[in-house]
Amino acid sequence: MASDPPTQVVAGGWHFFSAQEAALVEAIVDRIIPADELSMGGKEAGCAVYIDSQLMGAYGASSRLYTQGPFLPGLPTQGYQGEANPAQRYRAGLAAIDAFLKQRDGKTFVELARAEQDAFLTAMEAGKVDLPNGVKGPAFFGLLLQNTMEGFFADPVYGGNKDMVSWRMLGFPGARYDYRDHVSKHNQPYPQPPVSIIGRPEWLGKGA
Repeated sequence: MASDPPTQVVAGGWHFFSAQEAALVEAIVDRIIPADELSMGGKEAGCAVYIDSQLMGAYGASSRLYTQGPFLPGLPTQGYQGEANPAQRYRAGLAAIDAFLKQRDGKTFVELARAEQDAFLTAMEAGKVDLPNGVKGPAFFGLLLQNTMEGFFADPVYGGNKDMVSWRMLGFPGARYDYRDHVSKHNQPYPQPPVSIIGRPEWLGKGA
């Protein structure tokens, strides 16, 4: 809404994550979205910064959702039905990952080789890892995947999608006022660079 515009998230310091948690999340998002010839990786794109900011707000506290019981297992199509909010799930899930790996390998996730990180995340997604303290691996991986994708594709004002990297990769125009002349031009690249809610860096004197 024009009367309640989003506040730009600026990288620099963590608001929800501890330093150890932040390092773990940055390592995870960099394996979910590894850097390649098409784009930077999840860490450089700011996905962890996005997640950190979201967990400090209404999303993290589930303050805009009905959060009273009863709490019963839902169908796969119904999504998460538990009592814990996203902030609580992250705190418990990240601790469970490192506790499991320290017991199994004597290392944290950050200390594993990339191939080992990928193998662990694959096993966690498939439910083949018994995380401690009742943390369900597939559900927590799903949360990490969802939030990482949000951070990579959302407007940069929210902390992720650095330099509109995902929009440039896809040819998405972003928050441009009007591009009706190009809507019917199927399979033709959009010729203009994308625009964030807050404009373009060069418009603000910040460079490209």
